[in-house]
Amino acid sequence: KVVLKNKNAEIIARVACDQTIFASTNLFVFLSSMAIMEGSSPKDKLDQSYWTALKSNWMVWPFIQCVNFKLVPLHHRVLVVNVISLGWNCYLSFLNSQSSAK
Repeated sequence: KVVLKNKNAEIIARVACDQTIFASTNLFVFLSSMAIMEGSSPKDKLDQSYWTALKSNWMVWPFIQCVNFKLVPLHHRVLVVNVISLGWNCYLSFLNSQSSAK
């Protein structure tokens, strides 16, 4: 839990935790596991796609999460993330297939 007296600082801290801990780990696990399941090298997959995916993540998710934490009621936050995740997962699938085709 990230709880601060200043609510805007709290939002920034929550988004920073989300983007530094969760996003980087999630992308690493996703790309590595996809490579293993496809029978290719996780190292090659990470070399080809990790930074592209992480930079794209940083262009989309910090804004979404700031809006989500600031404006969306708690009971709707998961719904917002799930809706955006539909498009994000399509992008990750596309990125994964591009690096597999090389």
